[in-house]
Amino acid sequence: MNCLLDTCVFLWLAFEPARLSKRAVEAINTAPKRFFSSAGLMEIAIKHSAGKLPLPENPRAWAASRLAFFQVDLLPLDSAVIFLSGELPRVHSDPFDRLIAAESIYHRAPVVTPDEPFSALGAQRVW
Repeated sequence: MNCLLDTCVFLWLAFEPARLSKRAVEAINTAPKRFFSSAGLMEIAIKHSAGKLPLPENPRAWAASRLAFFQVDLLPLDSAVIFLSGELPRVHSDPFDRLIAAESIYHRAPVVTPDEPFSALGAQRVW
């Protein structure tokens, strides 16, 4: 089954792989396709520009190199996912998480994340 990486998981995969659970590593390694959300890419760019996420190079170059290295495909946001994110239960307000959960549901790809609110939003979660 394909999987969708949460932003923290993508960062940990690149910087701190020991933080990933055994199930997360297994899901990432066995998935026919690994995806990363454009919402996660936006989250990285915003946090980097705010000085909250240091990267070894600019986010554009760093993300492109990590996506290629880990063979992760970038999922573009489309209107169906955007509208679905607004229709999810109001149990978690983080807009990035809501978009990633909506992508997980829409594309039927479990999201690899330690963050429990994804389950409350209706996404299948692997951790």
